Amino acid sequence: MKIIGTGSATPKLSVTNEMLSTFLDTSDEWIRTRTGIQERRIISDENLKDLAIQAAKNALGESGLDASELDYIICSNVVNHYVTPALSCLIQGGLDATCPSVDLNAACTGFVYAMDMADAYIQSGKARNILIVCAEEPTRMSSWKDRNTCVLFGDGAGAVVVTPGEDFRASYITAFCKPEVLYYQRKLENCPYVKYEQKDVPLYMNGKEVFKLAVNASLEGINAILKKAGISPDDVNHYFLHQANMRILETIRHQLHQPGEKFPHNIERYGNTSSASIPILLDEMHKSRRLKYGDVVIFSAFGAGFTAGTMLMNWSIKD
Repeated sequence: MKIIGTGSATPKLSVTNEMLSTFLDTSDEWIRTRTGIQERRIISDENLKDLAIQAAKNALGESGLDASELDYIICSNVVNHYVTPALSCLIQGGLDATCPSVDLNAACTGFVYAMDMADAYIQSGKARNILIVCAEEPTRMSSWKDRNTCVLFGDGAGAVVVTPGEDFRASYITAFCKPEVLYYQRKLENCPYVKYEQKDVPLYMNGKEVFKLAVNASLEGINAILKKAGISPDDVNHYFLHQANMRILETIRHQLHQPGEKFPHNIERYGNTSSASIPILLDEMHKSRRLKYGDVVIFSAFGAGFTAGTMLMNWSIKD
């Protein structure tokens, strides 16, 4: 499997830390020192469906494929305006594609899970050209009275097109049940037979526990991938980590004894965009020509569940 096109789309509204301090008990210094975030893009008069379709069109345009040539669309999404139909179906309609489509929810790890799924379809011969779209609006899950969560997130969409190739080298995905550290609950419609009380619970996060789980899961995945490939951390050109918190990124980097330039980041400008964070960053790196053909890259993500995933590839797009 190889990547032949990337794309992204983000809301036009940029919300700075100073803007948040006008209604939250917080400050630019408080947010920056704890997270590394300076601003984030938030949906205002756009909708997530349109951002997802734009990101998909951008990736398709670069790939040289027409939507009619797609064999599958995989969309990673946690929450959006629609419960059904799936966001992947709406993307399919927006592209005038005719292929099957499916949504997956592996939280912030969705991009790596989707890539692993796509590779399995390609390896089995059931699909050749697959569009992966990660479209997220986590700002709609947070309480905007809780400074510990709402300051962390931004909205956006990232996409890649993959097709058969020799550039995929290894993947490592895991999950274990630990919902108490990070969750969001929505009340469902009333049913006369339900005997328990339903509640709306805004996004809850045990920050210290998430930090430990994220660092440990990412290091476990990266070390497993490196061992499987028979290479060292020094042999990797770029580590694309889920953009959750600069402290997490820096802790992982130090544990691997790698220089800062190998760990690209954009969390300072976009915040945590859940599963869209890696493909948005990937698109930025590619479009700015900071990725070179043949570069060894690692994708590593972690999220609610608790899920985690790591993938090793060679960069396959020539400038």
